[in-house]
Amino acid sequence: MTLTEPVIIGALSPSRAGDFMTCPLLYRFRVIDQLPEKPSPPAVRGTVVHAVLERLYDLPASGRSVDAALALLEPQWRRLLDDEPLYAEMFADQAEHDEWLAQARGMLERYFTLEDPTRLEPAERELYVEAVLDGGLMLRGYVDRLDVAPTGEIRVVDYKTGSAPGPEFEAKALFQMKFYALVLWRLRGRVPRLLQLVYLGGRGEVLRYAPDEADLLATERKVMALWAAIERALDSGEWRARRSRLCDWCDHQALCPEFGGTPPPVPDRQPGDTVRSSRRAATDEL
Repeated sequence: MTLTEPVIIGALSPSRAGDFMTCPLLYRFRVIDQLPEKPSPPAVRGTVVHAVLERLYDLPASGRSVDAALALLEPQWRRLLDDEPLYAEMFADQAEHDEWLAQARGMLERYFTLEDPTRLEPAERELYVEAVLDGGLMLRGYVDRLDVAPTGEIRVVDYKTGSAPGPEFEAKALFQMKFYALVLWRLRGRVPRLLQLVYLGGRGEVLRYAPDEADLLATERKVMALWAAIERALDSGEWRARRSRLCDWCDHQALCPEFGGTPPPVPDRQPGDTVRSSRRAATDEL
């Protein structure tokens, strides 16, 4: 019998899925139009804090202290600046920069009140995962940390530099984790034992959830329905704007009908386009 590669109808990450659920027009601006966005200090701080926590586990267990984590902060910020010098322009003055770094230090110190890294040996950090569902949709993304017990049980860990959501928003927060759990289940044939969100903002909290097969099958149905909605928008060219509190942080208000703007024409999707078609863009973005 000859094994054939599955036919891939598209690809989706939890970030882009979240964009579409938040606002289909935002998904279009980011994925189809690929409009530039200004780096935000909170997002860049999150990148730096994630980098520090990843590299903290390069140290021997006995050396994973608060001081060691804080010592990694400046080098990781400088490394990021080397890659993206424009990040330095986020700050109006030195005092604003210093406050930004102080908040990052506070998050790292808070981390040690939520987990004891001297007792952990992650199996993977910043792990890229992808799996193709039976319907042909590829799911992919990066897992912050994967812990595997000697018995094979899997814990999926994600660091968040914001505050923990209220009970009414927990399901939305857990969608990303169930998305990763579904990918890992398809890859490894085992449902992760625990999903863990570590919130480093606010007072610092840990949100834990134990999924089962029914959860992940429901997540699979959800992402397939979401992709069907994306395909309908691709075919119709209709990308509806959805107003919410998140609009306050959106870079694209000037182009949004909700704020009196007019979106640019949808990029053409001509057969054989050698530069980029809208559908190709939609399937290529993480």
